[in-house]
Amino acid sequence: MGLTATKVVMLSVLVAVLLFAATVWLWPRLAGGSIRAVLGRIGTLLICQLSIFAAIGLYANQSFGFYGSWADLFGTETTPGVVVDHDSPASKRVQVVGTKRISVANANNPRVAGRIDKITLQGPKADIASPGYVYLPPEYFQPEYAKKRFPAALVLTGYPGTTEALINGLKYPQTAHKLARQDKMQPMVLVMMRPTVAPPRDTECMDVPKGPQTETFFTEDVPSAISGYYRVGTEARNWGVIGNSSGGYCALKMAMRHPDAFSAAAGLSPHYKAPNDATTGDLFGGDERLEKENNLHWRLDHRPAPPVSLLVTSSKKGEKNYKATMKFIKKAKALNARGEPTRISSMILDSGGHNFNTWNREIAGCLEWLGGRVEAPK
Repeated sequence: MGLTATKVVMLSVLVAVLLFAATVWLWPRLAGGSIRAVLGRIGTLLICQLSIFAAIGLYANQSFGFYGSWADLFGTETTPGVVVDHDSPASKRVQVVGTKRISVANANNPRVAGRIDKITLQGPKADIASPGYVYLPPEYFQPEYAKKRFPAALVLTGYPGTTEALINGLKYPQTAHKLARQDKMQPMVLVMMRPTVAPPRDTECMDVPKGPQTETFFTEDVPSAISGYYRVGTEARNWGVIGNSSGGYCALKMAMRHPDAFSAAAGLSPHYKAPNDATTGDLFGGDERLEKENNLHWRLDHRPAPPVSLLVTSSKKGEKNYKATMKFIKKAKALNARGEPTRISSMILDSGGHNFNTWNREIAGCLEWLGGRVEAPK
């Protein structure tokens, strides 16, 4: 079982409960003053506490995606890096380094289950290379769709996040597969990546002055490389972007700032301006104008409304962004009422924290919404 699997977390909780119960049951037998009894009490307490810490740690890792696998946790991952040539044409900027099965029925048959490609994607404009996964729906492999190009969505984690969490924890491919089978969503290619392209720094998808050009990478290099390698559309109306937490901020910001790249964006529990802390450093180089340009509330007030569809999520209890989200919705609705081209939708839960459990309640609806806003190429 994988490190982030729910079964692993539940098993660790069960073990912790059983060890706690065993400690309570054995305690009277270890009440004596002998060395054996003292060592027994110390041993049972240590084992009990270690099991509780392990359960909490596994749950936290599943929620926030610090480590994607046991090999990642113990530092035994030995997969060699891939050399990237930055002068390659678009058709060669994607290198497939492996494939993954999807945890659905008939997983061995791509025509029924689809396929996940593990890739390395190079971006010559941003001078960035980053790994990711590409989910290809079953239709991609079916003969009747052999000449069809598909709509695509860029799917982003939060910070620090792991790309594997989008598959194992948030289950984007499995959800997209299910929705398409239920005719609730058109078949889409999902390009799953983490926005942390210059770890450990959190760039908030910024073109950082004298630093990583993350925004250029995701808005120019990624769509160009993917459409040059896979059968996906090349125009903004064929592309959407979705993300959670800082990835949600990235999604909204990139669609608002680059409607020529993405026509729709969904932000799950997003913030609306980039933080300034130890993980980000100075993202703006002291430029106050650049800081305002990346503040989504400021953009609604001071920049022309972009022709994009936006979806934001929050919860009345449990999310710190609730007030900011309602303010964002109000501003976007006012623009729409004046005939501006920005469209706003929302999903507000009664309660839900900033975690995977909440986002798993939102992803199906958000993917269905996104699938209805992007167009399949003609």
